[in-house]
Amino acid sequence: MLDPRDSLELSLGFNNPEQSPGPLDAAAASQLASQAGELVLVLDPDGTILDVAAGRRELGEVRQWIGRAWVDTVTVESRPKVEEMLSGSRRSGWRQINHQLGDSGLPMRYRLLSLGSGGFLAIGRDLSATAALQQRLLQVQQSLERDHMRLRQAEARYRMLFDRSGEAMVIAEAGSGRVREINPPAAALVGALPSSAKAVTGLFAAEDRDTIVAFLGAVTAGALVVPLRVRLAGDGREVTVTASAFRQEGASFHLLRIGDGSRRGAPDTDQRLLDMLEQMPDAFVVTDAELRIVSANTAFAELAQATSMAQLRGRQLAELLGRPGIDLDLILGQLAEHPTVRNVATILFGVDGGQEEVEVSAARGGSGGEGFGFCIRPVGRRLRDLPPVERDLPRSVEQLTELVGRMPLKSIVRESTDLIERLCIEAALAYTSDNRASAAEILGLSRQSLYSKLHRHGLGNLSGAED
Repeated sequence: MLDPRDSLELSLGFNNPEQSPGPLDAAAASQLASQAGELVLVLDPDGTILDVAAGRRELGEVRQWIGRAWVDTVTVESRPKVEEMLSGSRRSGWRQINHQLGDSGLPMRYRLLSLGSGGFLAIGRDLSATAALQQRLLQVQQSLERDHMRLRQAEARYRMLFDRSGEAMVIAEAGSGRVREINPPAAALVGALPSSAKAVTGLFAAEDRDTIVAFLGAVTAGALVVPLRVRLAGDGREVTVTASAFRQEGASFHLLRIGDGSRRGAPDTDQRLLDMLEQMPDAFVVTDAELRIVSANTAFAELAQATSMAQLRGRQLAELLGRPGIDLDLILGQLAEHPTVRNVATILFGVDGGQEEVEVSAARGGSGGEGFGFCIRPVGRRLRDLPPVERDLPRSVEQLTELVGRMPLKSIVRESTDLIERLCIEAALAYTSDNRASAAEILGLSRQSLYSKLHRHGLGNLSGAED
């Protein structure tokens, strides 16, 4: 909308303009016209530009317009406006005209004044700043519309998942405990929502409400809590409740999942199984497909020297188990071909820097490989408690190949060298009827070297007389 202050027509003119201010000379009229706008064009009756005055030096290119028709300096969509102004059909009022100036456009707003000589004076005001502001406003509006559309799509997806889920779910405010959302399975489970169920505690029996409050408080504090067994307020049916906390728009909420024991089969049996795994002396850990720790029992937390499961949840198992790039890769490679892996010897590193020799058995989770389960048994303490025994060398190639995955390659090569050396010495002694001088000769060794190797491998009776 045109600001009334931008008008060149005075609502209250001079009483006697012929005397005050009186006739103006050409210089004064030119200066007055140049001050009225950033760009002033002097036109002949046919619309040819006779002279140009610009209020900014960066508009110096407009000097090239002198001698050209005004209509030839504007863009295609602005030509009808210029022709209307020159013909007199739309001479009054301001018109927006876009000039083609070099490679860019120059938006202007013009007012055409008639001169006594029959020509015209086109007074223009630059709209570049206004156009840039409008462009920014348009971009902000488009960005807001895109964000609003994404939010609506996310809300629609959330609503569809929430309503169509087969699990009974309730969303409640963490501070007030007021129920904000309840999906159809939850509504069918609790029946008609009573007036007392405006608070989430009203969904459950009176004797369990204090337990629910304490349970939700522990969830808000981030403690590791086990599913809770409580009774519903309506029919007293026993259900299993799990909860998690989340924040939205600066407020905290609880997402409660309610499982109906009568319809889910044998939750008591499942709970007993979870309790037994928690009390097992062997460490159990469950990971997702990327080997991030999802859950573990107390034995694993103790073995990893962690103070709580919160310190382990979400951490990469590769940071704690096995030599980097070796043991876990070997286990995963075996799991890609077989459903389970048993008794892989490796090392478990604690979060505080300690380490423990362990044996690992593992299994894939589900047909799609949604995750992995690991059973970890410490063997270092057991090996330290065994009495020291003399280590026997492998006696065959099959025994050597069984060492793959249990020992580094350098150790296996060293074992292979010792095995071959011992077998050759035994063969030489048998060929020479235990004549050590002849055995040393056919082996290409000195007697002293042969005696040293006999002593190292524990072959022959070294306390007897020399051959």
